[in-house]
Amino acid sequence: MRPGQKFCAECGFALGNSCPNCGTPYDGSPKFCAECGTTLAATTAPGTGAAEQPTSAALARSAAASTPATERRFVTVLFADLVGFTQMSEQQDPEQVRELLSRYFERARQVIEGYGGSVEKFIGDAVMAVWGAPVAREDDPERAVRAGLELVVRVRELGTPDQPLALRAGVLSGEAAVTPGRVGEGMVAGDIVNTASRLQSVAPAGVVLVGEMTQQATKAAIAYAPAGDQL
Repeated sequence: MRPGQKFCAECGFALGNSCPNCGTPYDGSPKFCAECGTTLAATTAPGTGAAEQPTSAALARSAAASTPATERRFVTVLFADLVGFTQMSEQQDPEQVRELLSRYFERARQVIEGYGGSVEKFIGDAVMAVWGAPVAREDDPERAVRAGLELVVRVRELGTPDQPLALRAGVLSGEAAVTPGRVGEGMVAGDIVNTASRLQSVAPAGVVLVGEMTQQATKAAIAYAPAGDQL
């Protein structure tokens, strides 16, 4: 090292220590500048035991490592909602409506998780559930259809003679973009989600409509009636 040399010729690190705020030189490893009180620990040379400031490149790598990976997977999506719920809620006390929704959501979650599915979200009186992510099983389409059929029955049981309840559902299988670490937070994305929602919206009360791929995967275990072209 040459006398008066300020930077290392190999790594470029500063050889002299000075306050980053006022420029006052210092020796050793003081925590604060004696002139202005600025914290000095972050400016200590590497290897002295003090923490170094992370570089922008290191921050970028850290952010990338913490971002959940997205991958393409074969999944089955179920959408279901209560038929005529909006009109019914306008005629009932808000507390009664909230109690009914709470029981419906609880029952829907029990059924869906009982068949190995994951509840993605509740939207008003609709529920979206996914099979095939984060855990995939060979019979996921069948599980989803059976969950829809049981939901139809369980929701009917929530009604009364004066206020009957009915549910309709749509089930669709196909490829989607999946982020396994985001269960309940937008884990599944893609056209399959929108199409399953539209399929549910055209289903009659008490009916579960399924897509062609779902039917092909489950026809050996579940009996179907033709529904025609719905979308």
